[in-house]
Amino acid sequence: MTTRTCLLFTVITSFLLLVSLSFPGSATSQDFSSSYPSAYHYRTYQEMTDLLYSLQVNHSDIMSLTSLGKTYQGRDIWMVKLSDHVEQEEAEPGVLFMGAHHGNEKPGYEVCLFFIQYVIDHYNNATTPEVREIVNNTQIYLIPMVNPDGVEENTRKNMVPNHGPLGYKKEVTSYGVNLNRNYEDNWFLYYLFPLRYSLPFVYPDASMNYRGPRPFSENETQAVKHFADTHNVSISISYHTYGEIIMYPWMHTTKQTPDEPLFRSLGENISNINGYYLYVKKDYVINRPGGTLGTSENWLYRNHRVLAFTMEICRQRAPTDPQTMYNVCSIETQVHLYLCQRAQTITAERQALHIGS
Repeated sequence: MTTRTCLLFTVITSFLLLVSLSFPGSATSQDFSSSYPSAYHYRTYQEMTDLLYSLQVNHSDIMSLTSLGKTYQGRDIWMVKLSDHVEQEEAEPGVLFMGAHHGNEKPGYEVCLFFIQYVIDHYNNATTPEVREIVNNTQIYLIPMVNPDGVEENTRKNMVPNHGPLGYKKEVTSYGVNLNRNYEDNWFLYYLFPLRYSLPFVYPDASMNYRGPRPFSENETQAVKHFADTHNVSISISYHTYGEIIMYPWMHTTKQTPDEPLFRSLGENISNINGYYLYVKKDYVINRPGGTLGTSENWLYRNHRVLAFTMEICRQRAPTDPQTMYNVCSIETQVHLYLCQRAQTITAERQALHIGS
C-alpha cells in the first residue's frame, strides 16, 4: 500500500468513526446534567474509592477494580478495567485514560469517573449501541487518580519526603516529586542541554517541577510502568489542566515520530470533538532540543509504541462552575468513545503506514 493510499484509508476511517458518534445517543451535556448535584463537588480520594467499590460490586460482569500499588501515605492507586470478559486478557486493543498526575489538577479524574459511570449506565441501553460495542471489542483501562496523596493535599507533587536533589542527605529537605517528570526518558539530555530542558527548575527538590532523585523513583510512576509493561495498550490520554491543548510525542524535540500521520489524524479528530488546539511542532531539517523530559506520553510511546497524548483540559486548573464541568466531562466522554472505536483499526492503519519502510 502506498503512503497516499494509507493516508486516504486513515481519513476515511476517521470520518466514519466521527459520523458514528453523531447519533442521538451520543454523550452531550444535556444527557448528563442530572448526574451531578447542583453545586459541583470534586470527589475526595475516599469518595472515589467508595464509588468504584460500589460500581464494581454491582457491575462485576463488565468492571474490575485493581490496586496497582500504594502511595507513600498508603493510598491505593486504583485501576479500573471495562470489558465484556473483564477477568481475561483478550486479544483486543487496549485504551488507557489517566488523571491527576498532578494532585491539584482535579478535573482529569472527574472526567475518568464520569466516563466509567456513563459506560455502566449505558451498556445495556438499546439507544446507545456504541457503548456495548466498545466494551465488547476493546479493553478499556482507567487510572483516574495517579497521585492520590497530591489530590488530598491539593498539591502538584506527591507527598514523599525528599532528602536533597539526589536523595543522599539524612535530613528531610522538602516534600514531593513531580510525577510527570519522573518517567525514564532521556534524562541524560538535562546535562547536555541544561537550559533548554530547564534543569535549574527540575533539579532542586523544593521546586514544583522536581523530577525526583532518579527515574521511576516514585511508587506512582512505578505503578504506571508495571501496568504498561504487562498490558497491551494502543492509545492513551493523560489528563492535565489547563489550557485546552492536545499534545503528543515527541515532547522534548522538534523531531517527529515515525507515527506522525497517525498522531496527527487522532489529534485532529479529538480536536474536532472538543475544540481544543492541537499542538503540532515544526519539523526542522536539523532537530532542535527543548521541551519537557520525563513525561508519561514520551515514555509510553518510546517503550511501548502507545499512541499517547497529553490533554490540557479546561480554562482553569479546577473550575468551580457545575455546568463547565458537566460540559467538559460529557465532551471528553465523546472523545473516549471515539478513541475506543478507533483503537480497533489502529493496528491495521499502523501496518499500512509502515509497509516498505
